[in-house]
Amino acid sequence: MTRPESSSAAAASPSVAASGPRLLVRFKWDCRRSGVVEGLFVTTRAELDANWGKFVQFGEILGKHSDVCGKLEPKDIEVLSEDQAFIDTLVDVLSIRIAGYCPFDYVRGDDE
Repeated sequence: MTRPESSSAAAASPSVAASGPRLLVRFKWDCRRSGVVEGLFVTTRAELDANWGKFVQFGEILGKHSDVCGKLEPKDIEVLSEDQAFIDTLVDVLSIRIAGYCPFDYVRGDDE
């Protein structure tokens, strides 16, 4: 099952070191009856921009034969905070990947 076109929400990545100010983001794909794929993590604007339009394939994360996949779009990511002091503390305590799934970890390429 591919994700529906009417998804919303947030994402991030582990390689957020020297590519600008960090952002706390939420990723969300609503797969209707199958469930919701979401994640909370830290990334940068540059990393977000580099991943828009890329094909993401999570596999069967919502059950057998679910095959959750689709192209990452800006509507799938919500920026929750740009407060660097808060984000630094959050990363120190919890890490860059805070909860759920980060679509950047499942990117399969631009043309798949």
